[in-house]
Amino acid sequence: MKLVVRVKLLPTPVQAAALEATLHACNEAATWAADVAFTTKAMKPLALRQHTYQQIKTRWGLGAQAAQHAIKKTCDAYTTLRANLRNGNYGKPDSKRYAKTAGKPVAFRPDAAQPYDDRMLSWQHHARTVSIWTTSGRMKHVAFTGEAGQLEMVAAHRQGESDLLCQRGQWYLLVTCEIAEAAPNTHPVGFVGVDLGIVNIATTSTGKRHSGRRLNRRREADRTLRSKLQKKGTKSAKRRAKKHAGKEARRARDINHKISKRIVAEAQRTGRGIALEDLGGIRERVRLRKPQRTTLHSWSFHQLGTFIAYKAKRAGVPVVHIDPAYTSRECSHCHHVEKANRPTQAVFTCRSCGFAEHADRNASHNISHRGWYQWVRGAESTAPALTLIA
Repeated sequence: MKLVVRVKLLPTPVQAAALEATLHACNEAATWAADVAFTTKAMKPLALRQHTYQQIKTRWGLGAQAAQHAIKKTCDAYTTLRANLRNGNYGKPDSKRYAKTAGKPVAFRPDAAQPYDDRMLSWQHHARTVSIWTTSGRMKHVAFTGEAGQLEMVAAHRQGESDLLCQRGQWYLLVTCEIAEAAPNTHPVGFVGVDLGIVNIATTSTGKRHSGRRLNRRREADRTLRSKLQKKGTKSAKRRAKKHAGKEARRARDINHKISKRIVAEAQRTGRGIALEDLGGIRERVRLRKPQRTTLHSWSFHQLGTFIAYKAKRAGVPVVHIDPAYTSRECSHCHHVEKANRPTQAVFTCRSCGFAEHADRNASHNISHRGWYQWVRGAESTAPALTLIA
């Protein structure tokens, strides 16, 4: 099982300047190679290498490995672009957005991630330093830090390339680790149904409820502050907005990690699997009033589901994704489905049998039942192959 660990670098000002110059040079070279690939239609590594390899080494002063990675990064970007166009992520072929996207070469941000292999990057785990290639030469004794358990994972299970990344002035290495999976539980005694929502971020069929009221108030305060700073537009306002940039996303990621960890631990302890709703396309399907749209579209339901899936796979807990249709309107006792069964957000009262329950709890029971039926029919546990964990 592949996991990606984010290790924070602690470069000195001189080292940070060298890393920044290297990242900018690599991305400028990749952008130029992308333009050549677009013009010559040479979008495979071997073909593009014949057009660009020597020029990249001479013009930007990149080493052989860095030049190879810049070319491969360009080809991978075009492969991803073609897949997105084919899957309709940029609209229909006759749309303006599709034509605009397909009609220009790929471009890379100056601080976009750059791959490093073992020839360009070596680790000194006891000293907690790395030796890394830059356009100014090999740079040694660059300190790094991170959570102790994750650093142990990097030392024991690191495989393949690592990506150098700069975010808001902070330097990171994204390290791929290959770890062994736990033996899967092939005979679960049942399934923990997980209902995802906004008022309650996650409600389980075992009675656990992770409320989102306090978080939603903080997110609303963040959005209000961001709007005021954008309207003000002064240098101090921009500086403050930059300081708070990404704060909401980091908080959401942290909360999603904590919730997913608790859900997976409970399922593992009780010998159960986990049933999740397949929420793909929810933003297109659900109709909401304007004030509710921002709340729905800004919460990372997919991220939470991904975290649950990969943590479950690591723990050997089976996961199934079920059809979410009418889980909030169906009675978990008599399975009668009616819109009037849910008169308010929090209340569920069956019009047929009179069963009353908190609406999210009732929905989680339905998800649990559907998960069990789907497992009996032979559904396999699913989890993403690659996930960022730190």
